[in-house]
Amino acid sequence: MRTQVGIIGAGPSGLLMSQLLHRQGIETVVLERHSRDYVLARVRAGVLEHGFADLMREAQVAERMDAEGLIHDGFDIAYEGRRHRIDLKGLTGGNTVIVYGQTEVTKDLYDARDRMDGIVIHGAEDVQPHDIGTEMPFLTYSLNGEEHRVDCDYIVGCDGFHGVSRKSIPRDTLREFEKVYPMGWLGVLSPTPPVSDELIYVNHERGFALCSMRSPELSRYYVQCSADDRVEHWSDEMFWEELKRRLPDDAASTIVTAASTEKTIAPLRSYVAEPMRHGNLFLAGDAAHIVPPTGAKGLNSAASDIFYLYHAMVDHYRKHDDSGLESYSERALARVWKAERFSWWMTRLLHHFPGEDDFDRRIQKIELDYLFSSDAAMKSLAENYVGLPY
Repeated sequence: MRTQVGIIGAGPSGLLMSQLLHRQGIETVVLERHSRDYVLARVRAGVLEHGFADLMREAQVAERMDAEGLIHDGFDIAYEGRRHRIDLKGLTGGNTVIVYGQTEVTKDLYDARDRMDGIVIHGAEDVQPHDIGTEMPFLTYSLNGEEHRVDCDYIVGCDGFHGVSRKSIPRDTLREFEKVYPMGWLGVLSPTPPVSDELIYVNHERGFALCSMRSPELSRYYVQCSADDRVEHWSDEMFWEELKRRLPDDAASTIVTAASTEKTIAPLRSYVAEPMRHGNLFLAGDAAHIVPPTGAKGLNSAASDIFYLYHAMVDHYRKHDDSGLESYSERALARVWKAERFSWWMTRLLHHFPGEDDFDRRIQKIELDYLFSSDAAMKSLAENYVGLPY
């Protein structure tokens, strides 16, 4: 098979890249190891920056997002029993975020690929990039026991942290930065109305908590737990009791509980791989970087990678201009590191860290007090949360 851009991974990054390029007349083939049902069963992030929403509209896959997504003008930070609202719209001159689940984003992208007869090959085992340092890279994979080859101009690795793309870059070329946090998030999905119209982030002496949502009838709640905790240690009753302890009284007294439909523990870590390009292989999303979920930057950082790379590919094929491809890694990493900094800062601000001393706790308290008393500090938080410019 011959195509212009070979894409590894049919998550939202790979499908969005394929959809955007296809609309510009650029051929793509997407290879995915798992089944479509498996990909759609992943429950992930749900807060979209305004820039990501605009990119979905450019890809012509935003009809359902605009109809069903929940526009949030702000969110609350609860501390010492009080809720402090961060007015995103007012502090950023009108920018907002949209609560719309990653699963829904992926469904919309799959539907769009189907309508345009996009090539997405599922069950592609042993995917391997070859000759990435040359002008003639290619991909190999096996399907139903048969070996296949895809010749292409460029390869885009959207196959996540454990994928093959980053591992294909020579070890003496790749530089990796990582920070593992000593806690996790125990999360439940509950078929109940959210406790609040907007998200509530909680800093409590017992640990962090978050009240989020996927829709007006589906809530997502989290509590900080130890890094080595296990889901089976937590019954639904234990989870709801612990969440209520950490919430302000007005929220705890009105929260609607039910049997959870999903319960998971997510570890927290920060990770960046540099560079994000080697030869004609380009990395995007979790293949190159991971953030703790505190600042809602994981999926949004992946979208910014796609924005830069998509426009660079269009310039290459339409204008014979390779400047965007040459600068892709530098431009993408500049924004990635800003997202990493913000996610790290939010994590430090809202969690209780094992082993922290009285000085650490006092600094966190002063940081929160300063945030709530300073328009400049709240504006900085707000402009990072809604998304920095591409």
